[in-house]
Amino acid sequence: MSYTVGTYLAERLVQIGLKHHFAVAGDYNLVLLDNLLLNKNMEQVYCCNELNCGFSAEGYARAKGAAAAVVTYSVGALSAFDAIGGAYAENLPVILISGAPNNNDHAAGHVLHHALGKTDYHYQLEMAKNITAAAEAIYTPEEAPAKIDHVIKTALREKKPVYLEIACNIASMPCAAPGPASALFNDEASDEASLNAAVEETLKFIADRDKVAVLVGSKLRAAGAEEAAVKFADALGGAVATMAAAKSFFPEENPHYIGTSWGEVSYPGVEKTMKEADAVIALAPVFNDYSTTGWTDIPDPKKLVLAEPRSVVVNGIRFPSVHLKDYLTRLAQKVSKKTGALDFFKSLNAGELKKAAPADPSAPLVNAEIARQVEALLTPNTTVIAETGDSWFNAQRIKLPNGARVEYEMQWGHIGWSVPAAFGYAVGAPERRNILMVGDGSFQLTAQEVAQMVRLKPPVIIFLINNYGYTIEVMIHDGPYNNIKNWDYAGLMEVFNGNGGYDSGAGKGLKAKTGGELAEAIKVALANTDGPTLIECFIGREDCTEELVKWGKRVAAANSRKPVNKLL
Repeated sequence: MSYTVGTYLAERLVQIGLKHHFAVAGDYNLVLLDNLLLNKNMEQVYCCNELNCGFSAEGYARAKGAAAAVVTYSVGALSAFDAIGGAYAENLPVILISGAPNNNDHAAGHVLHHALGKTDYHYQLEMAKNITAAAEAIYTPEEAPAKIDHVIKTALREKKPVYLEIACNIASMPCAAPGPASALFNDEASDEASLNAAVEETLKFIADRDKVAVLVGSKLRAAGAEEAAVKFADALGGAVATMAAAKSFFPEENPHYIGTSWGEVSYPGVEKTMKEADAVIALAPVFNDYSTTGWTDIPDPKKLVLAEPRSVVVNGIRFPSVHLKDYLTRLAQKVSKKTGALDFFKSLNAGELKKAAPADPSAPLVNAEIARQVEALLTPNTTVIAETGDSWFNAQRIKLPNGARVEYEMQWGHIGWSVPAAFGYAVGAPERRNILMVGDGSFQLTAQEVAQMVRLKPPVIIFLINNYGYTIEVMIHDGPYNNIKNWDYAGLMEVFNGNGGYDSGAGKGLKAKTGGELAEAIKVALANTDGPTLIECFIGREDCTEELVKWGKRVAAANSRKPVNKLL
């Protein structure tokens, strides 16, 4: 079988497990899209704009482990770069592929459309290098296979996005055939000496410490160490808490799990347990201003074992070239029981998170009642995609059955991310019950992608909280800029359905102003298997979780710190 640059790329994407790629057409990528369509083992999924295309691919990567997005040069790719920055921050291997000008136009002095009006067309590649783990431009078919393999292998190894630029007159040109895909998955093994030394130093560090706690961080999935973390926790016997962005990365029904560790807004008893621990073994954490509640919840470095995806720091010694999965597996085989932290947590009798009792079905809808009814929907096969804002805190309060997942974008924190991400996730995992929790302000940024849900018919259930503004920003720093124009959000579904015309769909838009109306809307949503259901939930502007209020004040305080430079 003969291959072109485009069909070579398509075959490699299929070989790494992709059944779909996301795309927005533009004249510099049209021939490439034609070539990708020739591979019948992968479907081309279209998005409304390039930002949404990038976020859709990011959501797909969460479900499938990798993803690809195809856009046009400059006017397309520069928009997609926002989402690619998010994929980098969130440790997701998204392959961004951009069509590019004809290779004859380089150094020809030609001024081209979709560009800056200059004659240098390398600027996009140079920009991409700052937000990806690898970036390549293909100008000849001979170099295509090596460059394609390089970026794909880097994405899979580093769990970061990569960038590939293909000149528009190169995509259909013949090139070498792809070899075995196993070469793309090869990764450097842990250094055995460093691994053994890290394990022995850790065992020595905790030998005389009984209250040993485990803190699960948001890079654990990217490290491929979720199962290893469970086995280690079971062997250790200590308390296990998850950082906010790592919710669902450790099974909440595990007997060692004590809840979310998030400073002042932690689960009851968790903050005290973590502070009283003799040692904290942090697994792939991200300590930023959000995760530490405005820098108020930073572990004591004297008690900390920092186990990163590829290195371990313990007792002031750094052990490089150690895969987290190998480290935890080896520790589980050698560690002695250390139940002190869990025993201490139990002795606090802190109780569970306060849960709302069922509201009067005729009473005005409130945030707590929405969260209660959403939690009742959860099964082991459910994924909740929670938008930046109070949806974070509502999702945190949910008790997850084993197998259920929660997806956040807490490092990048781009409002609007969740709508296209939920679309991409549902494309990648259609067998799951996919629930989106999003606020009205965030929804307005990327609402168009609900139309693609209508088009492809994944039965996503969307809980849209209409409280007339950016509530998370109100809690951090209020002003008139947090007020938004209200929409008829449920009414949008008729627009997206196409009113029975060409390519019409079966999406449903419903409104709920009471708990009873919400319960009825959920029944309709569960019965609708032919497309998304958007339930517009009306609540008061000041109605939000207590945790958001506390957290927002801490983050606001961190943002308003005075300059330390005396010259300022």
